Amino acid sequence: MSTSRCLGLVGGLGIGATVYYYEKLARAHEAQGRTLDLVISHAEISRVFEYVRTNDRHGLAEYLARYIRRMQAAGAQVAAIPAVTPHFCIRELMAISPLPLVTIVEPLLEELRARAARRVAIFGTRFVMESSLFGQLGDVEIIQSRPEETESINDIYIEVARTGKALAEQHAHLTALAHTLLRRDGVDMVILAGTDLALVFHDGNADFPNLDCAALHLRAILKQLLDEPPADSG
Repeated sequence: MSTSRCLGLVGGLGIGATVYYYEKLARAHEAQGRTLDLVISHAEISRVFEYVRTNDRHGLAEYLARYIRRMQAAGAQVAAIPAVTPHFCIRELMAISPLPLVTIVEPLLEELRARAARRVAIFGTRFVMESSLFGQLGDVEIIQSRPEETESINDIYIEVARTGKALAEQHAHLTALAHTLLRRDGVDMVILAGTDLALVFHDGNADFPNLDCAALHLRAILKQLLDEPPADSG
């Protein structure tokens, strides 16, 4: 069985999303008869939120780069961050990262273009929603939810990230909000712009048009790892 390129995953942002990525990556490798080569480092989600709250892009980039350097020393050849909020500093991080980064933004933009989306709403942390995904969606119109809706989405997201699991009532609440945005505000789809939302929604239980950032990101990561000529596992 051949081994893919070694991936460095900055984990802990939150833990449930990291486990979700690990499981999906391992299963995809197994399905192709390949061996996953993975290094995970654990960053603190509270530190990330503090950097975002104080608008310190360079500080956050250096904080994350320290984990990437550590993973490079452990053999990682490419890196990814399985969380949307840290992409607040993605330009600054790419400038100093010792490893190439597979970002969430590029596959999301490609999918939005492919689907010809013009008006979208965003589910994620308050930082991601209020910043319209840090202004990285080009000419796509971002429809902001009402303040009380933004607060409830953020609260659910933070709780799911903290616990690493989703409850039925959380799924029901977010589903109802999605349908409200579609009906009231005429959005084309809801961007699930938080990797921990993969613990809430999947293909079988999301009954509204959506784009799952975690699924798009995983697809891009796997393309990087598995489309490369395999390393000889010996």
